[in-house]
Amino acid sequence: MEAIKPYARATRRAGAEATLGGFGALFDLKAAGYRDPILVATTDGVGTKLKVAIAAGRHEGIGIDLVAMCVNDLVVQGAEPLLMLDYFATGRLDVALGTAVIKGIAEGCREAGCALVGGETAEMPGMYHDADYDLAGFAVGAVERGKVLPREGIAAGDLVLGLAASGIHSNGFSLVRRIVEESGLSYRDPAPFAEGSTLGEALLTPTRIYVRSCLAAVRAAKVMALAHITGGGLLENIPRVLPHGVGVELDAERWPFLPVFRWLKKRAQITPRELARTFNCGIGMVAIARAGDADAAKRVLEAAGERVHLIGKVVSQSTGEPEVVIRTMDAAWRG
Repeated sequence: MEAIKPYARATRRAGAEATLGGFGALFDLKAAGYRDPILVATTDGVGTKLKVAIAAGRHEGIGIDLVAMCVNDLVVQGAEPLLMLDYFATGRLDVALGTAVIKGIAEGCREAGCALVGGETAEMPGMYHDADYDLAGFAVGAVERGKVLPREGIAAGDLVLGLAASGIHSNGFSLVRRIVEESGLSYRDPAPFAEGSTLGEALLTPTRIYVRSCLAAVRAAKVMALAHITGGGLLENIPRVLPHGVGVELDAERWPFLPVFRWLKKRAQITPRELARTFNCGIGMVAIARAGDADAAKRVLEAAGERVHLIGKVVSQSTGEPEVVIRTMDAAWRG
């Protein structure tokens, strides 16, 4: 507790002091500037990416992953992340390891602008083997009434912007771990797709946090919808923000296919469609904007540090649930 208190204090923000040790945490929505807010809550983990962190002995970035997986799900509804709590469970508490993880969580919270207001550290011998551990995160945000995303009126002709991913992010690691195992490589070996990095370092690149950039675009009223590309990939996440009567058509040649995905595809002979259903394939967040607002949305997002690509458009769809069609996958993702 004493080791992690300074990291939590560094995340204080308007509305929360971010001090640890109490039985509960208070948040003052009025102090945060809200008049008529709707609260939005999310919870998530980082899945079997934890197994890679444990095997590689690298725990610095996994806390950032945890925050990203929660707060990116808040911002897609137009919500500003306000507070975060974590749950850290292990078989035997290693103070240095636990501190590294919580330090990463605090770093992610600072990047997202939310306060780390508490959490739970549980030592559970018999449930977890030795220093194995599990993580879960819980985040709460707020959005003013009437500002919730997606907005009504998404229609054919709207444009789709893709925000670049930092890497695999935190999905598909059961498959990744199997590919690594069958390749005969160690996580300490040089990464075949990232010069100067070990395989563990490259695979553990933290999930990108899109909060500040996407909030800027939302507040400028330049986006109709946002979709966080997590489990289910591009094919299953974009339809979650589409109304009936429309779908999305993407062009895979419009954005870079990251080397890590090319390596995974080649090693396991994964079909392009299965890649698009399992991984983000280089696009970690999708924004939908009116054709007349797309250039302005792109400028706002890029000014906030994103690499943004115009990757497709909304199209009419006469029947069934909204679908995503990705053109030119075979050519763009060859290798």
